[in-house]
Amino acid sequence: MKLHIIYTESAMLLSKTEYATWQDVQRDFPGYKASLGPWPDAEVVEYLDEEYPDIFPGAHTQVAELRESESAFSVVRFLK
Repeated sequence: MKLHIIYTESAMLLSKTEYATWQDVQRDFPGYKASLGPWPDAEVVEYLDEEYPDIFPGAHTQVAELRESESAFSVVRFLK
């Protein structure tokens, strides 16, 4: 399974939903601005760790939490 990183006007999210196009992602997330993916877990973790050093808990933890969750998506959390 691969993940999408989704940017909206108010949040960054991770989604494990399989989307055919970015327009499909846009339909699911109000305020959609952009998305990346689908990417394997390791690429998502690498990207988040490199681009967002203030992510907390770490990208690996947040990706693992989403994988284990029944939810289709999660909001990426950062240090306050």
